[in-house]
Amino acid sequence: MTLTEILEAFRSGTLSPEEAEAAITGRFFRQIGHSTVDTDRTRRTGAHEVIYGEYKTPAQIADLVATMHDTDQNVMVTRTTAAAHEAVVRIAPEARFHADARLITSVRHPVAVKTTRVAVVTAGTSDLPVAEEAALTAEFFGSPVTRINDVGVAGVHRLLARVEEIRAARVVVVVAGMEGALPSVVGGLVDKPVIAVPTSIGYGASFSGITALLGMLNSCASGVSVVNIDNGFGAGFLANMINGL
Repeated sequence: MTLTEILEAFRSGTLSPEEAEAAITGRFFRQIGHSTVDTDRTRRTGAHEVIYGEYKTPAQIADLVATMHDTDQNVMVTRTTAAAHEAVVRIAPEARFHADARLITSVRHPVAVKTTRVAVVTAGTSDLPVAEEAALTAEFFGSPVTRINDVGVAGVHRLLARVEEIRAARVVVVVAGMEGALPSVVGGLVDKPVIAVPTSIGYGASFSGITALLGMLNSCASGVSVVNIDNGFGAGFLANMINGL
């Protein structure tokens, strides 16, 4: 029910004061014991809450999914497991587990698909899990995605062979580990915003992604922004927002 419908029901006597209070509270958040679900986020921000699944139990995740479905929302769970999917699929049979990206998506309402695209570019195959998290996030919120994999600077001719596909996108997500050089190269080839994603891929002196992070933050290419290490979700979410402008 909308707030107007709740107030009208209260005025007509269909809802008691206690029922109206509960309904109004439920429009903004739902308390389910272990968690408090933000049910008002779509109105405030244009996109509903996404469940961060790491360290949550399968039962907790299933509770959250059920609550979000009760409020008529599509659901995405990040950093999750096959065991969590087994719990979720009992209440949401349409839920899919994307193993590479460690994502669960449950889509009950079609999302309007944008006419412009996001490109997700990876330096190496080892970066694919983070890249898929970015790509699937953008797709979940309605952005078509062009995936361009394994085009790192050690063989830059591979990138140059795909550069026109990258230029055709509205925004570009570039995922790289090691020294994190690829976003700078891409930033020098395109006239679109580039979202750089450092990954924790690399040998000892990569410091689990810190070297790539610092390299991307120090990019000499204009128009490159940087998200946190391995944060494919944040990059995909931001790319979709930019693509919708």
